[in-house]
This record gives sequence, structure tokens and C-alpha cells, in this order.
Amino acid sequence: MGKKVLIWVAAVVVSLGIMVYQRLTGPTYEKDYRITFGGENYTFELPRSHGGDTDCPVVIGLPEKFEGMIIYRRFPTDEPWDTLQLVRVGSQLSTSLPNQPPAGKLEYHLVLTAGGEHVPLGDEENVVIRFKGDVPAWAQVPHILLMVLTVIWSMAVIFLALGNMVQYRKHLGITIILLLLGGFIFGPVVQYHAFGQFWTGWPLGEDLTDNKVLLALVFFLLAWFLRNRKYGRWLAILASLVMLAIYLIPHSMNGSELDPETGEVVTGTMLLLFE
Repeated sequence: MGKKVLIWVAAVVVSLGIMVYQRLTGPTYEKDYRITFGGENYTFELPRSHGGDTDCPVVIGLPEKFEGMIIYRRFPTDEPWDTLQLVRVGSQLSTSLPNQPPAGKLEYHLVLTAGGEHVPLGDEENVVIRFKGDVPAWAQVPHILLMVLTVIWSMAVIFLALGNMVQYRKHLGITIILLLLGGFIFGPVVQYHAFGQFWTGWPLGEDLTDNKVLLALVFFLLAWFLRNRKYGRWLAILASLVMLAIYLIPHSMNGSELDPETGEVVTGTMLLLFE
């Protein structure tokens, strides 16, 4: 009993670590800034994703001595830059980036001044924000929950199989069910609401997120059908390690992107041809 508890605790801890890593590295999460001015340190975030049909608010908490503007244009283009002046509301500077069609992107950067003096941000790279449709909670919440459980169960499979405990076979099956529900039922529904397409992985496209999920399923199914072979537990471990490796790839990389010239959504490694 104690060994099983330790296995599940380890599975949860490892899974949480993976999710924190994805939260810190994914290209759609807020970009963190830390600046120093006048001997004081300040931190704020700039958005890299926005859902729904509203403009994207940009809100920066900085003292009254700071002023600023947002310089932006559609991405990827060579269009002229537009400017949005940040407006002070109490202790915050704010403006809104204009809404784009689903999968449309803007690139932008912040220009800050204080007392007429330019404030360096320490990172001059433009921020790229991707817009998406409004995803209903009834699809988003189960998708996230099921994918979280998939990772936890797959990590448990590793520890159970390493301990040569036959229960790994049952939990291998549960992992496959969770993956099918989260990645192939609710996942496409989420993607449809966000970008207007159910599936953009192989063979219809080259979306990296879809293909990662497909690759994981292939390995798990292989491990399931060969689970009674002498090397069955090693296949289960391999499948779970593939899942681990997949989650170490930042989420939404090479995802859906609107081509500003054609108005079509392109996906995956095909994006590299346009950048």
C-alpha cells in the first residue's frame, strides 16, 4: 500500500513539474518583464494570446512617472507600424490591441519613458500575440482536465512498470482512454472554436500540437497491443517517456497561423515557409 502511494505521489509531482515547465516556456503565455529604473525594480507582463471577439487589453502596473506607447503591426508582414498611446488609469497604463480573425497575429513592442528619459526593457524582441475564437468552458475545462490526467497516469505507468507491478497494464489502458477523450474528442472541439478547424495534424496538416498527440497515441496503442509480450512493460515505459518528451516541447509551437495575404489558416512546419 505504501509503495503504491509513493508511486502516485511521484507521478503527480513529476506531472506538475512538466506543467509548470510548459507554463513558463509556451509561446502563448504572457511574456514577463523585469526592469530597473531609478534604483527601483518593476515587473509586468505583456499578453501573447487573446480569445473572443473583443480587442486585447494591455494593462501595465507602473507608477505615475512612467509613460509609454505600443508599436504594432500584423504578423508576419512588412506593413507600416501603428502606434497606440498608453493611457493612465490610476496606477496602471492601459490600451487595447485591435482584434484579429482567429489565428491572426500581431507583433508589437512597448516603448517606455520616465521623466522624458527612455527606459530600456532589457529585451528588444517584438512580442507576437495570436488571436483565437471564444472557446466555451464546457469544451475547454474537460480538455485540460483530461490531458492533465493523461500525463499523471502515464507517469504512474512508468513507475509501476519499473517496479514490475502488473497493475501498469490496467493503467496503460486508462491512459489511452484519457488521451482519446482529451486529445481526440475535446481537443478538436477546442481547436474548432479557437481556429475554425477540428484537426490540423497529419494527414490534413502539420500542426505540431496535433501531431504530438497523435504520436503519443501510436506509441501507447503499440504498448497496449503488445502488453503481454516479455518486453511489454518496456514498451509501456517507452510510450510514457514519449509522452514526457512531448510535454517538454512548449505547447502551441508551430500552431495555427493566419496568412495575412491569403486569409487562409496555415499550420505546423508549413509556417516556416512563410517566415
